Amino acid sequence: MEPTSVFVCEAQPIVLEGLDKVFSTVEDLKLVGSVNKLNSAFEEIDRLRPRIFLTDHNAGASSLFRFISTLKAAAIESYPVLWATELSEADAMRGMQIGFRAVVKKTSPIESLLECLREVAAGRIWMEESNPIAGFLQRRETSRLTPREQEVVRLVCEGMKNKEIAAQLGITAGTVKVHLMHIFEKTGLKDRFALAVHGRNLPGIALQPEHALKAPANGVDQV
Repeated sequence: MEPTSVFVCEAQPIVLEGLDKVFSTVEDLKLVGSVNKLNSAFEEIDRLRPRIFLTDHNAGASSLFRFISTLKAAAIESYPVLWATELSEADAMRGMQIGFRAVVKKTSPIESLLECLREVAAGRIWMEESNPIAGFLQRRETSRLTPREQEVVRLVCEGMKNKEIAAQLGITAGTVKVHLMHIFEKTGLKDRFALAVHGRNLPGIALQPEHALKAPANGVDQV
């Protein structure tokens, strides 16, 4: 099996050197290229088409988000991963909504970074318990979900659409929408995408290991 290709944008040469050494010790991940400035990344990513694009936060949130939108518009299907030292809750949430598949702190152990990249390579969305969004969710635990709402959250996290959830639970699609509106109000999550990404961290939600965390397709089942 071919190793997963990873392209890195990192401002500090010493960090790039360290990453190169880390990737040389594993067989399933391969560093195929790197740049130290975001404005130099597009042509290389377009040429190499890496599976994963790992980028730091030095260009600033606005520039980084515009860059990810440019990649999507060009139909470049590299999975972006944000590797940041400091990141606000708002920027972390916005990044995930725009298309980042993971947000991982630079202060995390290297094992966490490798776990993150492997999960993203498999097509899943990844987050660590200590990231800003996880902390945001923990502070919103005051309003507990009902058992039915918990079921809806689990099925959303499994990638089901409203009609599929309705059939699974024996209710109407309209009732599913009502449940989702109540879930958004109780958790503080703003939309279905955020729920699919972060629902497993809500109180009372226990997903089976085989259920990969799936984000809904754009424009599908919006509530």
